[in-house]
Amino acid sequence: MIGVNDLKKGIVIEYDGKLMQILEFMHVLQNKVAYVRVKMKDVRTGTVTETALKGSDSSFKRCYIDKRDMQYIYSSGDSYTFMDSETYEQIDIPCERLEWEKNFMLEGMNVSITIYEGEILGVSLPDKVTLKVTQCEPAVRGDTKTSALKDAYVETGLLVKVPMFIELGDDIVLNTETGKYSSRA
Repeated sequence: MIGVNDLKKGIVIEYDGKLMQILEFMHVLQNKVAYVRVKMKDVRTGTVTETALKGSDSSFKRCYIDKRDMQYIYSSGDSYTFMDSETYEQIDIPCERLEWEKNFMLEGMNVSITIYEGEILGVSLPDKVTLKVTQCEPAVRGDTKTSALKDAYVETGLLVKVPMFIELGDDIVLNTETGKYSSRA
């Protein structure tokens, strides 16, 4: 159990039956009343909430989230299969749980799977990934004066905006958090 005054950024607690990760916290003293203003994110759904907790509030259960490095092997239409490189154990994650992540995953890629008491919470991707451009419009003469962008599809099917100098077959680096073009590989 962990008290209100022991909360720190990054730890995960059980709050109202939900797994909540502390994003920000601030000790506040207002009109001789002390409390802690906390910004938390639900680990399962991603929703962010802010609340004020009094020092007299009950303590919280600290939750330890496991991260296992696994390799993405293949998708079978309704799920994605991952394998633990050490134990060769395989797990399947339904496609609907990885709607954003699937835009950046290639077979053979190493990812981090987050698990809490046997429940798979999600997949953590690297900050940036390199993908090949499979379809894009040709650059038009005269469009290079400004920082014009054009549409391009990468090998996972994701549509991104790229600079005009990017051509079909180029490898580009994408930010996995925003989905935006970062640089040429």
